[in-house]
Amino acid sequence: MSVSVSVSEELYQKAVEIAKAQHLSVDELFASAFVEHVAACERLQQRARGSHEKLLAVLDEVPDVEPEELDRQ
Repeated sequence: MSVSVSVSEELYQKAVEIAKAQHLSVDELFASAFVEHVAACERLQQRARGSHEKLLAVLDEVPDVEPEELDRQ
């Protein structure tokens, strides 16, 4: 599949420098960055699901009382 994206000239020039240093084409650099970003989003989404359930379980353990004076400041 082929996708076209628009980026600023400054970003493109930075990408060219990075791609050269890593012996990649600019297309390969952008594709790998996109893959890494999607994977990071998926990891965050998975962590958020588990964390929400754990958060609710922890909140169920918190007593329903007024905070002590030191905690009100």
